[in-house]
Amino acid sequence: MIEMTERAAQHVRDFLDNRGKGEGIRVGIRTAGCSGLAYVLEFVDTPDENDTRYESRGVSIFIDPKSLVYLDGLLMDYEKEGLNEGFKFTNPNQKGECGCGESFTV
Repeated sequence: MIEMTERAAQHVRDFLDNRGKGEGIRVGIRTAGCSGLAYVLEFVDTPDENDTRYESRGVSIFIDPKSLVYLDGLLMDYEKEGLNEGFKFTNPNQKGECGCGESFTV
């Protein structure tokens, strides 16, 4: 299961509305950074037939098969702190992260 807070869902809905199209958002992982893995977000106009689709607070979240094992149980929030803003990921599979917070390990 993948979930979003209301704040994160509203942020995605606003972006989709501004784009004027889109089915939802794809959340995945890629190899990156000093800890090994990083989150990847992209808008989905046409879902891939292999994606797993979740609904959270009115937003469709798509996960590719390779990423699903690393993201099961993920909670996405959207935070603004001073001049910084962005998605915050609470992942029960995460065992650690690099000092700068850009990558994580499972």
